[in-house]
Amino acid sequence: MNDKRFYITTPIYYPSGKLHIGHAYSTVATDAMARYKRLCGYDVMFLTGTDEHGQKIESKAKEAGVTPQEFVDNIVAAPGGVLDLWKLMNISYDRFIRTTDDYHVESIQKIFRAMYDKGDIYKGAYKGKYCTPCESFWTESQLVDGKCPDCGREVHDAEEEAYFFRASKYAGRVRDLLLNTGFLEPRSRVNEMVNNFIDCEGGLQDLCVSRTSFTWGVPVDFDPGHVVYVWLDALFNYMTALGYQNDKYNDLERFWPADAHFVGKEIVRFHAIYWPAFLMSMELPLPKKVYGHGLLNFNGDKMSKSKGNVVDPHLLSERYGVDALRFFLLRSFPFGSDGNFTNELLIQTINNDLANDLGNLVSRTTAMAEKYFGGRLPEARQENPELDGSLTSLVSGLRGRYEEQMEKFQFQNALEDIFKVIQRANKYIDENAPWALAKDMDVNGPRLAAVLYNLLEAVRICTVLLTPFMPESCEKIFAQIGAEETARTWDSAAQWGVLPAAVSVTKGENLFPRIDMAKELAELDAIQEEAKKAALPAVEIEPLSQEQVDFDTFCKSDFRAVKVKDCQNVKKSDKLLKFTLDDGTGTDRQILSGIAKWYKPEELIGKTLVAIVNLPPRKMMGQESQGMLISAVHTERGEERLHLLMVDGAIPAGAKLC
Repeated sequence: MNDKRFYITTPIYYPSGKLHIGHAYSTVATDAMARYKRLCGYDVMFLTGTDEHGQKIESKAKEAGVTPQEFVDNIVAAPGGVLDLWKLMNISYDRFIRTTDDYHVESIQKIFRAMYDKGDIYKGAYKGKYCTPCESFWTESQLVDGKCPDCGREVHDAEEEAYFFRASKYAGRVRDLLLNTGFLEPRSRVNEMVNNFIDCEGGLQDLCVSRTSFTWGVPVDFDPGHVVYVWLDALFNYMTALGYQNDKYNDLERFWPADAHFVGKEIVRFHAIYWPAFLMSMELPLPKKVYGHGLLNFNGDKMSKSKGNVVDPHLLSERYGVDALRFFLLRSFPFGSDGNFTNELLIQTINNDLANDLGNLVSRTTAMAEKYFGGRLPEARQENPELDGSLTSLVSGLRGRYEEQMEKFQFQNALEDIFKVIQRANKYIDENAPWALAKDMDVNGPRLAAVLYNLLEAVRICTVLLTPFMPESCEKIFAQIGAEETARTWDSAAQWGVLPAAVSVTKGENLFPRIDMAKELAELDAIQEEAKKAALPAVEIEPLSQEQVDFDTFCKSDFRAVKVKDCQNVKKSDKLLKFTLDDGTGTDRQILSGIAKWYKPEELIGKTLVAIVNLPPRKMMGQESQGMLISAVHTERGEERLHLLMVDGAIPAGAKLC
């Protein structure tokens, strides 16, 4: 058995709505780390899944008219759901857990009972502030401007019977863990946790770990009416998925403690404070590392479905390819800091790094090998240490520099090291001018072969190290440069000269076509505008007036049925239509109405409308309007809409409405 093992997890997704690029970010990073460790020869367990209990899920299911289980099934397993997205994004997880799985429920009930029997869980009553979206309880002092300090949303008063976990009992040990070990990274997160939650006024508060105000959760089997608080339920997935307190799996001894939990900074509190406290209570080994990465914003604003600024990974993958999207996420943002996603940055990264640098290097090198040698290099080569040394020395140290950054989860830095080599290789082409060497193949053939071989080796080693980030594209590059399986390994990335001297090369497809920036931005902006409209309430109705009108005043308004004899646009106005109306008096009535945005004149001729006819005449665009047509107004997807009130055509012109 391989004694090199690595266990890594990504946050299990809370399936209360549509997934966006922010959800994919953490999972893509975890996948890259898992692939890297597999490349290094480790036996890897990569866990992901879905956290499916809680009040928010129950509420959303009720709104949708389905059971909570049906609601989460539709998000997780239905087409376009979580499982489909991870398949699309080429996420190579080894195990997927759902907290509604029977074996997990069984484990959580046993864990809750064990903590209770130990005296670390006790019964009480909760009274305080609660944030439903975050499933979080807060004291008054922890609120920021009266709102949830994590998400900034409104909180509400909550009062109910509940069980509590004695987190305060473990405050000293958790504080020591955070301050005196490397358990939590980046280090900037440590002071935030200690200062805000442990060394704060009142110290670390005991945690409410059951609820009675809703039913969608793991039942507390010895006290009907209570369900386990979602965070105690969710955090133990990291162990139940290995077989802790259940017979489903038998991997606990092999993989626990976990090597790394990757989590977004908004849930660091639960992973860095309560998770180790839970494990201390159960006398279990602690994970080696919790890494709280940053969040992705969109154009400087937090992604939110309600704001219509979520970025759809399905759309981006379809337009640019999955590998380009995976690469962009880890190339553009330091993993420990927040990142600002913009469409411009995405396109710029694809064009500069993938099209201009990597794609250009592979394309030029393979094209020259085909053009000058028919796709098969000759074995005879003429090296030139003075011209070749700077490239080969840079490449020879690449794996060590890359490994140092990957072990620190600095994906951006690891990719930067790779692209320094790629950029140097492109410069090497210009320095050696293969096209000039090819003019006299009898003399320069061996030198040209050496130049192309050196380029192919540089591409090969870079491609080995790019594999965790862009697995499908790297397979295509390997095929183009003639790299067999033995030339694609971790060990081979530290060796120069692995490709056979007479390597066969095939110029394949252009893997990363350049994108027309202006055209693409215009299309993405249009898509984004539609998304914003879709995020708005479908229909907004103007609130009813609170001002009362007496009956006699209302009766003075003369509403009549009128038939449209003619309708025309008013010159120099893009809003007004001019109506010629039969109001039953025998004399045509002219009314101007600002509804040209919603109706064409010809579609209104012959319709029976409603007008108020005893308003005083007024001038509009130099023409007299004798009354007002009655319309209904509402807002739909952020746009005002007017609908003329039309009545049965059998009603005669002039009939009074009462």
